[in-house]
Amino acid sequence: MKKVIAIIVSVIFVLAITAVSFAAEQKAAPAAEKKEAAKPAEKKAEEKKAPAKVKQVTGEVAAVDAKANTLTVKAEKADVTITTDDKTVVKIGKDKKALADIKVGDKVTVKYAEVDGKNVAKSIMVTAAPAKKEAAKPAEKKAEPAKPAEPAKKK
Repeated sequence: MKKVIAIIVSVIFVLAITAVSFAAEQKAAPAAEKKEAAKPAEKKAEEKKAPAKVKQVTGEVAAVDAKANTLTVKAEKADVTITTDDKTVVKIGKDKKALADIKVGDKVTVKYAEVDGKNVAKSIMVTAAPAKKEAAKPAEKKAEPAKPAEPAKKK
């Protein structure tokens, strides 16, 4: 009885090893065909470098040139010039806007990547400049209704 079990286990082991080797051969054959087809693709991949690391800068807008699609941000350390393209997303609050809607003095957070030596923006998030908020507050005070006059006192 022990010999029969040992023979059955041995046969199952041999079949398992054989199945694994056939599976490895089948993967190797298509891989060889893919390598030959991938040679032209490798040239394209070499031209395209690894995706650039996304960086972020926060600061005040120093200059905007909508015609040249550039934006200069005055950050803490230095001014950063950003180029925009058709894939750049510009948001003021929750609304999507265009680069021309950004004004000098606005506070922005720009996510960008360096491509071919240029800083290309992925997204630009705009918050209104603090000076504009202060200017709006006095206008609100003027809009308050006048207080009723006190009755005249008798002497």
